[in-house]
Amino acid sequence: MEIRLNKFLSEAGVCSRREADRLIESGQVTVDGKRAETGMKVTEANIVRVGKKEVRPKGKDEMVLLAVNKPVGIVCTEEKREKNNIIDFLKYPTRITYIGRLDKDSSGLILLTNNGDLVNECLRVENGHEKEYIVRNHGSWIGMGNELRRL
Repeated sequence: MEIRLNKFLSEAGVCSRREADRLIESGQVTVDGKRAETGMKVTEANIVRVGKKEVRPKGKDEMVLLAVNKPVGIVCTEEKREKNNIIDFLKYPTRITYIGRLDKDSSGLILLTNNGDLVNECLRVENGHEKEYIVRNHGSWIGMGNELRRL
């Protein structure tokens, strides 16, 4: 079965699909000894390398889906340079990513998974999933549609 190279690298636990595209464009990825191209497809029979390291497909791992109460101060990013990123905060033993985001100054429920297809299904605009937020502003007035309400 053919699969897009960026998805192959993501499912192998190398990086996100977006980061895989950057690696491919920068010439760091080869397939069967030839420089990879963005959008190309591979099979398990191909030899894929990032730099000098061969990347092998992972077996189908059991899907991970975590419901986390994100505290204030934790940033929804995988960026390692951000010292308070949610991935390092959780220290989960396998590669996971968040579904949606909450601001650094917000707390609340956020879902994390190792299943990129689930992330895409939840976040694609054309799937029409509504986002709903409950906001508490400690006694201030806030606008909700055409009304003002005191919290």
